[in-house]
Amino acid sequence: MSEKIVAKMLKAIHAQESKKASREKAKAVVAELRAMKLKEAAKKVEDGIEETLTYCDFLSEH
Repeated sequence: MSEKIVAKMLKAIHAQESKKASREKAKAVVAELRAMKLKEAAKKVEDGIEETLTYCDFLSEH
């Protein structure tokens, strides 16, 4: 059950309009994951967010 919730949370990070907004959403997701007692998942998001947002550095046509 929580897998679907977490998946939606992760998708929401990457659905933001800017890299800055995605970073802010990621911080909120990390806090939510910690509140859900999913500390390892929170750490993975926190440690890997910058790598997953590298696509934001490219033009949208690519």
